[in-house]
Amino acid sequence: MTTHTNQSQEDRTRGQNQSVLLAGASGVLGRHVTRALTEAGHKVTGLGRGPANGVQADLLDRDALLRAVEGHHFDTVVHAATALRDAPLRHRDMHATNALRTEGTAHLIEAARTTGARRFVAESMVFGYGYGDHGDQPLTEEDPFGPRGRTTELERHIAAMRIKEQLTFHTPGLEGVALRFGLFYGPGGTDALLPLLRGRKLPVSADRGRVLPWIELTDAARAVVAAVERGRPGEAYNIADDTPTGFAGHVHAVAEHFGLPKPMTVPLWLMRPMSYAHTMMSTTLRVSTTKARHELDWAPAYPSVREGLAAMPPRGR
Repeated sequence: MTTHTNQSQEDRTRGQNQSVLLAGASGVLGRHVTRALTEAGHKVTGLGRGPANGVQADLLDRDALLRAVEGHHFDTVVHAATALRDAPLRHRDMHATNALRTEGTAHLIEAARTTGARRFVAESMVFGYGYGDHGDQPLTEEDPFGPRGRTTELERHIAAMRIKEQLTFHTPGLEGVALRFGLFYGPGGTDALLPLLRGRKLPVSADRGRVLPWIELTDAARAVVAAVERGRPGEAYNIADDTPTGFAGHVHAVAEHFGLPKPMTVPLWLMRPMSYAHTMMSTTLRVSTTKARHELDWAPAYPSVREGLAAMPPRGR
């Protein structure tokens, strides 16, 4: 244990004052990551299509991206780009993000190598272990990641996560690290649920023992900093809180905290038109975060959804 602590201190010292290119800096997670990296002493340059970014480019436009980074140097590139602006309810809502996970990652890795970056940290997702019932045993990073999906749409989602990690780990000259996050909530993330709850537009099905991993956004951002500074090349880390919670349980907790109407509870089969939400509500998944605690010296400040929500002002009333 002493050896690990000393090593962590040495890694932390080496990790200071890096120049970081952050793809998706203006997104929900990206804003938290920008703040956390800056507070840790790193210089962050945002990459995205908006004018607020230091490098303005579309990840899906390879040639424009390479032109945009020409002449820049970065120590580390972080891929936190997503096309999601609202909670994904149907499978098609994930298609643009899937493209960012495949073509976008390939283009960003090429840009990273162009800028001389040594490290590449990718936002991954626990659903890469597969959708469905995984039972009561928490999955570790040693469990298979990216198994073939049972349907065409599920394979489309899982393949995108599988490809993103493969590109991250197997690019010569880059130290690739992947963070397999639980479902995000917290400042900027939970907001997407509030209008749905106000309008009674987000029905849920009873959890019946089904649970999912969750992670508060500031806790997720701290994990990115830890991966930038201390992540082992070629390794993935599960990042989630200590209390797996069902989808319905999460939504009920949000409604209670913000003083909004409770969501309607309907049979699971009635959720099928909301195809992606139905898939999530049908999934049981737990993950172990032991590896992140030991190797990244990271642990969630908010061990449960209720504790994370309690830190948010109830401005949804």
